[in-house]
Amino acid sequence: MARKIGAKHKLCRRIGEKLCSSAKCPVLRRNYPPGIHGPKGKAKLTEYGTQLQEKQKAKFVYGMLEKQFKRCYMRAVKKTGDTSVYLAQYLERRLDNVLYRLGLAQTRAQARQYVVHGNVQVNGRRLDRPSYEVAINDVVRVMQAREIEKREIPAWLSLDEKEKTGKVLSAPAVDKLPERLSLRLIIEFYSR
Repeated sequence: MARKIGAKHKLCRRIGEKLCSSAKCPVLRRNYPPGIHGPKGKAKLTEYGTQLQEKQKAKFVYGMLEKQFKRCYMRAVKKTGDTSVYLAQYLERRLDNVLYRLGLAQTRAQARQYVVHGNVQVNGRRLDRPSYEVAINDVVRVMQAREIEKREIPAWLSLDEKEKTGKVLSAPAVDKLPERLSLRLIIEFYSR
């Protein structure tokens, strides 16, 4: 399974906003692009540049590579209705993201590692694919979770802290995404 390795904060500084979950993100101290020309200011982006930047942000936040992200987009386009709603639901219903949202992992990368190492069960069956799409009424259990991260759990999920299990109650509500992503720009980028 492929994943992005390398500098974690490079994209945070390039875009100028905190995308990672680290408390020591350098964008909090230096809110300008990296490199020798950084503090002088940002270059004005074209329409294409803004769309590309938004897509790169979403890929980084959800920990996906291009091929997998485009596959999510293609599935969302094939459905009738609002494409941005379906795209957001596909991204939010990934198993690694559900673990992160429930607080069973501190970061999406840690959630992905839990899944790949076989420490996660869905409906009593062990899974090792972080891209697995959970369905309504699925019960997710982490067998070797440390402490549960105290965070606000979305309304479409429920958590049993004692058993370290979570349940998917409904489809994700797209209007209440904590990340500041413009899905409209991503759809415009791919529909060129």
